[in-house]
Amino acid sequence: MIKDSPNPPSDSPPSDQIFTVLPNLNSETLLANASQDLASVQALASNLAFDIDGPQRDAVLGVHRMVEGIQLMVDRVLDLHEVSAPTAN
Repeated sequence: MIKDSPNPPSDSPPSDQIFTVLPNLNSETLLANASQDLASVQALASNLAFDIDGPQRDAVLGVHRMVEGIQLMVDRVLDLHEVSAPTAN
């Protein structure tokens, strides 16, 4: 099971912070949303790579591959969470 941080985030975000994460969200919800966002970035990078050539294409494909690796790690954590979650009898 994924354990949430023992130190909850502060209730008052910095004044220059535009975005924030709701403090009551659990780890599984955060990871699921991160996984979906990573999939979106992968799709954007993949589509962009077909529209450009040369070194820029290489750079976009590099970003795509890095995001793909991060996606695999996040998905693995989600898989481990599902395996270790208690089952109802």
